[in-house]
Parts: sequence; C-alpha cells; structure tokens
Amino acid sequence: MAKVAFIGLGVMGYPMAGHLKTKGGHDVTVYNRTAAKAEKWVAQFGGKAAATPAEAAKDADFVFTCVGNDDDLRSVTIGKDGALSGMKSRAILVDNTTASAEVARELAEAAAAKGCGFVDAPVSGGQAGAENGVLTVMCGGDPETFDKAKPVIDAFARMVGLMGPAGSGQLTKMINQICIAGLVQGLAEGIHFGKKAGLDIEKVIEVISKGAAGSWQMENRHKTMNESRYEFGFAVDWMRKDLDIVLSEARRNGAALPVTALVDQFYGEVQKLGGNRWDTSSLLARLEKK
Repeated sequence: MAKVAFIGLGVMGYPMAGHLKTKGGHDVTVYNRTAAKAEKWVAQFGGKAAATPAEAAKDADFVFTCVGNDDDLRSVTIGKDGALSGMKSRAILVDNTTASAEVARELAEAAAAKGCGFVDAPVSGGQAGAENGVLTVMCGGDPETFDKAKPVIDAFARMVGLMGPAGSGQLTKMINQICIAGLVQGLAEGIHFGKKAGLDIEKVIEVISKGAAGSWQMENRHKTMNESRYEFGFAVDWMRKDLDIVLSEARRNGAALPVTALVDQFYGEVQKLGGNRWDTSSLLARLEKK
C-alpha cells in the first residue's frame, strides 16, 4: 500500500482514482477544482479530500494528475499551491493528462529540482476503459522511476509501457490519436458508402470486421454510427485539443500529417453542426449532412 494523491476527478480521473483505492488498496487523497466532486468521490470510495493540490500531495509517495490541458497541468503542479510545492523528496509525480511533450519535459525538470521523480503517462481506452480499469498507459521517464510507479499504475491499467525519456509517453499518445483519426474517418466513409449503395450495414460489418479492415473503432462504434447516435464517448472538443497538440508537434519535428490535418478540419465541421460534445465517431454526421 502506498500513500497516493490524485488531482483531477473528471470523467477519466474519477474512476482511475477509485481503482487506486479499491483495487490497488492505496491510501488516497483527492483534489478537484470543484470541491463537491471530491466530496462525492470520498463518499463513494473513502479516503480524504484536500483543499489544494499542495495539501493533497503532502507526504504522498505518488501524486497523480489528470486534468484538461497544458495550462491546467501547470496550474495544479507548479502554480500557486501546486502539487510540487507540497511533495516530499523522492516522491513521484505521474501525469495522466494528454498534454504536450514540451510540458512533460518541463515538469520532469521541475520535479528533479525538488528531488522528485516524474513520469508522463497519458492513457488510452476512453471513459469505459477508465471505469473498468483497463486503460493503456504510455509512459515517459527514466527506468528506475517507471519501475517504482508501474505497480501503482497497474491498478487502472491492462497495459503499461515505458516508451523512452520524459515526453515519450505524450509523443506515443500523439501517434495513438493520429491513428484513431484516420481509422474513424475511414469507417465513417465506409458506412456512408454502404448506406448510399443500399447495403445492410450490420451484415457488411459482420463480415469485414473479421478481415483486414477490422478495428476497435469498427467493433465498438459501427452500431451507434449506423443509428446516428453520438451523445456519449470521447468528445469532439477533446479530440480537437489532442489533434492541435499533434499538429503543433509535427510543425516542430517536420512530420508530414496530411490526413490528420484534414480530419482535424472535418471535426471542426462537426463542431459547427453543434457536435462539440459528440463522440469522435460523429465524423459520419458531416457526411450525412451533405
């Protein structure tokens, strides 16, 4: 059992922190910007709530963060009353936010200056993966720090891998989002084509999902896409935030990402349809509006 702090109880962080308490058996203190959410978590799982990130991090062996973006992350870690100001020497900061590689390296330096370890550890698997404790976690950091953190991360994951030094986890998550963007667009076009051709989409997917075209997106999203249901899942706004990070990094490293850039524009069209909070599979909606 470790003493753990968890900062950020959104749709991902709330169940992740819960698994650290129930499955991991750790002593968990939580912090959330909206205090009522932290109080609800304590009522459900036990543990304690803190008034600031620094207070939550005090005496913790591991401090987890899972917030919205780079600015939010800086605020709860190195900002006023941020977690690093309360962390003890040799404690480890594990960031599960999907953020830039730049901020990951920045936090690694800030943690080292405090005598603490750091792992950037963005996750994939969505809300369902978080609730079921089966997330994929892509990590960046030094091997010794990773080896200490991994048994704790395992409480909410089915796959945890070290990709390289600080920032490598975030770079790997960017690849994850690049691949998803292309897959969802291809699936949307396939379903759209099938409907126009007068085919039974369920029968089509039943066959092609068992071949080379099969994917997680096809297995888990084709039914709702075929029924034009999108009020769930990973929001378009979040995907656009992620793709902005990807495209910014590509401008820095010189990678050519024409499909990713195009799909990002398509998600912009979905937003104009009012689909900001729709699932990313709503790329089909823009095709059906044409």
